[in-house]
Formats: sequence, C-alpha cells, structure tokens
Amino acid sequence: MIRILAISGSLRAASSNTALLKALAALTPADVEIELCELIGDLPIFNPDLEDDLTPAAVRMLAEKVRDADGLIIACPEYAHGIPGGLKNALDWLVSGDEVPFKPVMLAHASHRGQHVLAALSEVLRTMSLAIVENAFLQVPLLGKAEAARDAIIADCSGLMKDKLGVLVDVCRASVGRSD
Repeated sequence: MIRILAISGSLRAASSNTALLKALAALTPADVEIELCELIGDLPIFNPDLEDDLTPAAVRMLAEKVRDADGLIIACPEYAHGIPGGLKNALDWLVSGDEVPFKPVMLAHASHRGQHVLAALSEVLRTMSLAIVENAFLQVPLLGKAEAARDAIIADCSGLMKDKLGVLVDVCRASVGRSD
C-alpha cells in the first residue's frame, strides 16, 4: 500500500484546494491511500524553543503523519503573493526533523493563477530537501467556482488528475523499493 498525505494550504471550509485534494483521493487506485491532513490549523506558532522534548502534541502528530507517508500532495492558494501562514507554519515545524528529506511531493493548485505562491512554495520545499515531482504538477481552475461548477471541472479533468497522481505514485513506489 502506498500512503500519501495530502495537505491543503487553506483552512477555509469551502476551499477549492481542499476540494481538489478530495477529488484526487477519490481517484486513487486500490493500492494507494490518500489521507487528508487537517492538522495545520491546530499547530501553535513555530517556536524553536519548543522543539525536541517540548514539542507540542499537534506538531508531533503532524510529523508522524509525514514520516509514515510515502509521498505528499500539497495544494495551496496564494495569499498576498505568498504561502498562507498556516501552511508556512506547518512547514517551519518540519524543517529540522528527519521526516521530509527526499520525500516525493506533488504540487496541486486549484486556480488558473498563483505563480508567486508556486515559486515561493517550491523554494521552501527544495530548501527542506523534499523531492518535488515536477511531472506530477497539477493545476485545475476551480477558484471562485460554485460547487456544481467545481464538480463539472473536476469530472472534465479526471483523466489528467489520474495521470498526474500516477506519476507521483510511480515515484513513491520507486523511492520505497516497490514495483507493483
């Protein structure tokens, strides 16, 4: 079983990026599990004085989920040309740990715009030594769409979404030494 942790950079209940992650999870093959991580809103503001023995429980839980995953999918909106604070905070908590180096990550984006956040997020992830799977990048224009319109766009893009997810899964299998 390939385990993928999906992280939305948006805490919004009606988030387009979270909807995209849920749609990807619905398209997974039988031997792949995608878990939507809903912890970033529970994390305290990063403080290096709270690392090691003082690490908050929510941070330990996030680190464990990342460690147990074979790969990650991050879907992130752009806030003021940057990474939303909650997602950046979660990444800051993971910087000094051993959970992320060389872990495959797929970037997904639920908007036709957002080049600033994609560049900033890519820079942060590379600095953390995550392995961005460039060929798995997925951009689906869901921003500002009503739920019915989102569902129609997702249905139209399901083939592309399966293909991009398949690229990530292949890289995950290779990185954990599975060829099934």
